[in-house]
Amino acid sequence: MDHPVTLDALLASLRNRLQEAGVEAAGLEARLLLGMATGLSTAQLIARGGDAPGPTQAAAAEALCRRRLQGEPIAHILGRRGFWTLDLGVSPACLIPRPETEVLVEAALGVIDAAPEEHPRVLDAGTGSGAIILALKAERPAIDGFASDTSLDALTRARANARELDLDVRFFAGAWLQPLAPAARFDLIVSNPPYIAADDPHLQRGDLRFEPRDALVAAQTGLADLHELIATAPDHLTDDGWLLLEHGFDQDAAVRARLETGPWTDITTWPDTAGHPRVTGARLRARR
Repeated sequence: MDHPVTLDALLASLRNRLQEAGVEAAGLEARLLLGMATGLSTAQLIARGGDAPGPTQAAAAEALCRRRLQGEPIAHILGRRGFWTLDLGVSPACLIPRPETEVLVEAALGVIDAAPEEHPRVLDAGTGSGAIILALKAERPAIDGFASDTSLDALTRARANARELDLDVRFFAGAWLQPLAPAARFDLIVSNPPYIAADDPHLQRGDLRFEPRDALVAAQTGLADLHELIATAPDHLTDDGWLLLEHGFDQDAAVRARLETGPWTDITTWPDTAGHPRVTGARLRARR
């Protein structure tokens, strides 16, 4: 790449290269990459647009741009991703938080607000970066927040996010509900489990190529982990406790059908902003 004489010219060069590569938000990503390379905020880049970038800054911008052009997710390059109202640290050890998962947060907030308990106990099973439970704890500080994950690297990232945000959440290492004590009960269990089939062609495209496969793919055409959570959640829910699950846009019927065979009532599905079924949940019938 030629060496632009000003920061404005360097920004334009980055934007054009990203646009030519088909990056959808090329302008935004160019600003983020240049900000990382220079240590300048967006406001500072605007104010100093006529300044010449130093050789180190130009080289850093070039290296970051090359990584993005090779398909590496912008969240991995920056090490950050916004989710809900939070700025979260992310890593290749966990899924990049996505806007559609905010539907799960919205549904969970509704359940929390309707709970009779002063401090509802909420578990995020398979927490990854901690995005869901930390968003809930930030919005409703009175909840007792818990989270589990089988990946120790993901838990390290989730714990770091909790510390950075000063949010009190207890974390457990293990798959889904397995690390919990037999007597542990929650008023709400939420999860965004793997739900992509192993042969789904989307796994070879975009950001999914760089994310942990075991956090994306499940057996039984993507339904295995959803079914496991539906089967095991009753042992860890209070009477009238809720289970909320994110799933694929075409999996709501299968999830509802499995819930209908168990001790569940008030089965509900919430759509995402595109109108696709995205979250399905149900309330455990009170034990007699």
